[in-house]
Amino acid sequence: MIRLFPVRVLPLLPKILPLVLAIGSAFSASTVQATTLENGPSPEVVPENTVAKIEIARLRIHNTQNGVIEGSRDGGQTWTAVGRVSQPTIKVNPRGFTASKYGPPGRVVATAVNALHFKAGQNTKENRGVIWSLSPAATTSAGRVSLQSEVSPGSSCFTDIPGGRGIFGGPFTPFVGNPIMLDNDRNNVLKPLPDSYVPKLGDTWTVLIERPRRYPREIVFENRYGGLITIQYRGSAPKVIGSVLRPVIGVGRFIGSYFSERGRLRANHNGVIDIATVPPETTGTRGRVGSFQIVPANHAMSPETHYIRELTQWMVVGPVSALDPSWEGTAPLFSQFLRPRNDPADVQGDWVEDLAGRFYFDCKLRGKNGVISDWQPFPYLFMSPDALPTWAATALQNVTHIRIVFPFHWDDNSELNSTTTPPAVAPPGTTQSTLDAQQQDEKKQGQTP
Repeated sequence: MIRLFPVRVLPLLPKILPLVLAIGSAFSASTVQATTLENGPSPEVVPENTVAKIEIARLRIHNTQNGVIEGSRDGGQTWTAVGRVSQPTIKVNPRGFTASKYGPPGRVVATAVNALHFKAGQNTKENRGVIWSLSPAATTSAGRVSLQSEVSPGSSCFTDIPGGRGIFGGPFTPFVGNPIMLDNDRNNVLKPLPDSYVPKLGDTWTVLIERPRRYPREIVFENRYGGLITIQYRGSAPKVIGSVLRPVIGVGRFIGSYFSERGRLRANHNGVIDIATVPPETTGTRGRVGSFQIVPANHAMSPETHYIRELTQWMVVGPVSALDPSWEGTAPLFSQFLRPRNDPADVQGDWVEDLAGRFYFDCKLRGKNGVISDWQPFPYLFMSPDALPTWAATALQNVTHIRIVFPFHWDDNSELNSTTTPPAVAPPGTTQSTLDAQQQDEKKQGQTP
């Protein structure tokens, strides 16, 4: 096991960090890329990549000036308007973000509080995804900077929906890997995107928002070199699925975190999980940013992402065995399982889905006496987007474990499709006996997703 940052050295990191980073860059090939050059599922995550899915909602966008943006929770039988198109697009970006190359065309390749990215095709010459985007409204300078960092203006469909809200953090926010269909007659007759698709005025895109039929309870990362990554389903023991090739010890100025808050998923795409550490807007820190990222090994070794190998704000992860492929575009971390979900205004009719249907991240900390804490929220860590303070490089140095807590669903085996209605949910005051009964039912259904 490689351990470049022993526990007893951590307090000295601010003084020795430049030397450590130089050494880290020199040995990056051996400490980061502990996988093959291929990407895809390793044996331990094959179940997550072949899991059955259910449709939980649909998102529909009419690509025209003032076109309606709407969502459906009943397979397209009824629709609720959630916003409008303020500027349509008729272009694609042939040089999408680096990890867009790992997603298939006709699918969502990024979901975030400050952008959604859709893949139209593959630029084989430059090995990039060909994408177009949906962007939120931005009424402040910090918000506009966030958008500029995430989208190509000519290939983005701008909306009047604020960042972190509606389709950028509410019940109609897609997952990475969700299919994008054309419904130009707006009659629920869905057609796949044609090859080399380019948006046209008047096109209507429908995203089928599908999640795994059965969610895990949690995924835990040991934040150390050689640390284990485990997944646990309700009623089952934790299962090792991967390893931490390099821990995260810093936080960074990831601009999109302006629209997020502490312990929430800021973004997920085929090569990243971004977790915010900033306070909510109501605390008077508007314009401040702060988050860290989890990335797969080969993405960390890309020539365009040299900064991942040089700085401390990224955890690099990989499969259990170095003989297995890297995880770009692979469930459960970089496809299908995660999405931003923290819009405070989306608690409406289906209160269980709206409140329990949210992901959050917490951590364990090593105290001054060396004792590791119970699970607790991340500390508030934020900064101006204009400069990276010295303390940011080691802000997470005492974090020993990081956990993704998945949404709880009352009936993970229920189907929702275009011919059925959403399952009924339990009313307030449901007793523990109901939960016990559900757990017994899960055991009867079997433990393999």
